[in-house]
Amino acid sequence: MENQWKYYLRKLEENIQETNYIGPNDIPNIDLYMDQVTKFLDEYLEQSKRYDSDKLLTKTMINNYTKNDLLPSPVKKKYSKDHMYLLVFIYYLKSFLSINDVQHIVGPMKDMFFGEDSEIGLEEIYKRIFEMEKVVGNDLAKDVMKKFDRSKGVFKDIKDPDAKEFLAIFSFISMLSFDVYLKKQMIEQIIDDLLVTDKKEKKDKKSDSRDNAKSEKSDRK
Repeated sequence: MENQWKYYLRKLEENIQETNYIGPNDIPNIDLYMDQVTKFLDEYLEQSKRYDSDKLLTKTMINNYTKNDLLPSPVKKKYSKDHMYLLVFIYYLKSFLSINDVQHIVGPMKDMFFGEDSEIGLEEIYKRIFEMEKVVGNDLAKDVMKKFDRSKGVFKDIKDPDAKEFLAIFSFISMLSFDVYLKKQMIEQIIDDLLVTDKKEKKDKKSDSRDNAKSEKSDRK
C-alpha cells in the first residue's frame, strides 16, 4: 500500500505541474474562423478531457455565448484575440459555475475591456492572470500534498488493509471536496454581493436618470 501511495503522490505532483494552460503567446495573432477556433481550443485543451467523447467548446456553445451576450459577435465571421481570451475564461469558469454566474463575471469583462478603447486590454489582463496562476499552482501543489499526507492518518487504527486503504482515499477525496465546496460558495457569494448588486445599482441609476430627463422635459412643456 505504501508503494502505491508514493507512486500516486508522484503522479499527483506531475499532474499539477503539467497542467496545460493556454499561454498568452499561444493565442494566434490573426483572426480566426469558427472552425479554426474550435480546432485550436481542442488541441490546447485536449489534456483537460476526462473521456475522449467529452466536448470542449463546440460551435453551438460559442454561438450560444454570443446570443447570450457573453461574447461579442465575430467580425465578418472571424474571431479576434480578444474573443479567444474571453472564450478561455468562459471555458474554465463554466467547469464549476452555472452559466448565469459565468455571465455575471465575463459580461463586465466584455463590456469594459473588449476592443482597443479601454485603459487595459484583455491581452494584458490575460497575461497577468496567467502569471498569477503559475504561482497559485505551486501553492496548490503544496496544499494538496498536505491533505494527501493527512488523509493517510485519519483511519490509521483500522486493521483491515482493504478498508484502511479505501478510507484513506475517501478521506483525501472528502478533504479536496470540502475545499472545492467552500471556495465555490465564496465565489458565488462574491458574485451575488458585488457583481449582481453592482449591476442592479447601475441599472437603477440609469433608470432614474431617464425618469429625471423625462420629468425635466415635461416641466419645460
